[in-house]
Amino acid sequence: MSTSWRGEPRNRLVALGDSLTEGFQSCAVFRTDLSYPAIIAHELGWSAQFRHPSYEGCGGLPLNLEMLLRDLEEHCGKNLDWWDTPAALFRARRFMDKVEDYWERGAGCAPATTTAVNHNLAVFGWDLRDALDKSADVCRKMIGAPRDDLVRQMVGNPGERAALRALPTRPPAAGALTQVDAARLLGEQTGGHADGEGIGQDTRNGHNGRDSDPDHGIETLIVFLGANNALSSVIELDVAWSGPGYDDLREKGRYTVWRPEHFASELRQLADEIGQVRARHVIWCAVPHVTIAPIARGVHGKAEPGSRYFPYYTRPWIADSDFDVRRDPHLTGEQAHDVDAAIDQYNDAMAEVVRAARRAGRDWYLLDTAGLLDRLACRRYFEDEAARPDWWSPYPLPRELRALDPVPNSRFLLSDGERRSDGGLFSLDGVHPTTVSYGILAQELIGVMRTAGVEFRTPYGGEPRTDPVRVDFQRLVRRDTLINRPPANVTSGLQIIGWADEALDVLGRALWFGRKGK
Repeated sequence: MSTSWRGEPRNRLVALGDSLTEGFQSCAVFRTDLSYPAIIAHELGWSAQFRHPSYEGCGGLPLNLEMLLRDLEEHCGKNLDWWDTPAALFRARRFMDKVEDYWERGAGCAPATTTAVNHNLAVFGWDLRDALDKSADVCRKMIGAPRDDLVRQMVGNPGERAALRALPTRPPAAGALTQVDAARLLGEQTGGHADGEGIGQDTRNGHNGRDSDPDHGIETLIVFLGANNALSSVIELDVAWSGPGYDDLREKGRYTVWRPEHFASELRQLADEIGQVRARHVIWCAVPHVTIAPIARGVHGKAEPGSRYFPYYTRPWIADSDFDVRRDPHLTGEQAHDVDAAIDQYNDAMAEVVRAARRAGRDWYLLDTAGLLDRLACRRYFEDEAARPDWWSPYPLPRELRALDPVPNSRFLLSDGERRSDGGLFSLDGVHPTTVSYGILAQELIGVMRTAGVEFRTPYGGEPRTDPVRVDFQRLVRRDTLINRPPANVTSGLQIIGWADEALDVLGRALWFGRKGK
């Protein structure tokens, strides 16, 4: 199938998704130029044309935990003792107030508008229903009037504010476009490439001497949605199964895990809409097992020999010896198992969607991102040989990451006061990848794109590349501040992050994305 395509689509890469696609790290979307779609665009030799929103003011939305910790380190030192608490609270609240003011009342509340449609259309916190129903107009109505909250000091409606930069807003009619609508519009832009093209514009010229594609406006469309249909269970440490209103924007915030039949219903609607996008290749990404994320750490050893699960999951800064089931927030091992089992059914439904599309003649693919994270899971499989399923083998990290000391792993990122001492695959929020981990995801997607026959070119010369097409991990290592120089106050006891969450509700407010009115 890959040898029969004619010409080259004007939009070589378009991505729909949530925080994982937007490039979220350490409680904020900030460096969108280091998201996995941007990394792929760089390796395609197409980064100059790849459009993505910017959130660089005040460390991004909603709160850059890395920047907050560096500010505390500068003013309060590497260690936070009890007598430092008043000063640390003052510094943290001053930082958070500055961020809140910037995004709610300052320069960040009025994003620059353009008629060009972004190629990265992802918005953090979004699930399947959001992708189907939310537009810039809907988000604008949800934001309402800002309040300067002296107690909670967190940007209100951060996901909706992010959407106003990710989704098209000009001309006024474009404000009604959802993520999928915007992708459909890009799919209609057949013909030659024109930087900064606006809504509905079309040119029929070739690009760089290559014939234009008369049938597709998008070469590769990536769809990575569904994690937020289960992720809140580990963020909130609460399993609330979906019920009535799961498909309603106003009601669905009550639930933290979608029942598989509800997920499948939403997925079928999304697949029907994706099927209307004129994309040459479509890659769906499976939903990862969210219980692997180190934001919910298993305590008291595995439940039994050979089990994947711990008896309880709680916050990573609560030591096994300190954990009290009567006092501390937690999930049980049985709940973690049930969440993973639901995700397995999500992915079965996604696989059937892809199979049906391929039977109908579409060039659709499924990347097993669930298996990818499983192969990187330290405590679940790597350190427990008895728990490994027959299919499991450790993921072979790129040589540039294997050369690091210590080699990055899926534990919570730690510093010994001078350098990274553990972790490295997850950022400081314990949920989202570091830059090098986004590179791993990009590398896997590049493999699928090469299977589909997508041509990759040198980043600056535009010459075709030969296989294997490898991500430039040296570039990513240089730009990954958490790998190179994590905040020195992220110590082995995680006291500073635990303090920030307990005193300021940092993780809760930043990662719940405004759910349940938080």
